[in-house]
Amino acid sequence: MNNATRGKTPLLNEQLCFAVYSLSLALNKAYRPLLKKLGLTYSQYLVMLVLWESDQRTVSDIGEQLFLDSATLTPLLKRLEAAELVQRVRSSHDERQVIICLTESGRQLQEQASAIMDEMLCAMGCPVEELISLRDRMNLLRNRLIQHAT
Repeated sequence: MNNATRGKTPLLNEQLCFAVYSLSLALNKAYRPLLKKLGLTYSQYLVMLVLWESDQRTVSDIGEQLFLDSATLTPLLKRLEAAELVQRVRSSHDERQVIICLTESGRQLQEQASAIMDEMLCAMGCPVEELISLRDRMNLLRNRLIQHAT
């Protein structure tokens, strides 16, 4: 990042934002054929991961965990419901809240999805410890940026 220290705009490949962006594109490309077998998009897979971790979550809980607003999340959930993987139910305690529940098909899909992580670890070609460290550092950076923006 010599250009940055001289007051010049860094080159594209020197930008952290581009490294993260292009990594995201590469991850999505690697996930696509694996998720296609399950009939899921990457965003739908993330929602399913949240529900497999803890079923019967409110839309706002899921959105908070995935950093998505309800305008983005609602169409996603409707497609998962149309695929009969989840069911949307109004809360009996507060009708403004919608609870998302896994269907039996949604629960069964978890077993098929369990191999995805192993395939991705193999594709990344890094020791698990290195990936865990990278993930933790990225989460720390994300949290700092969120805190800075508020």
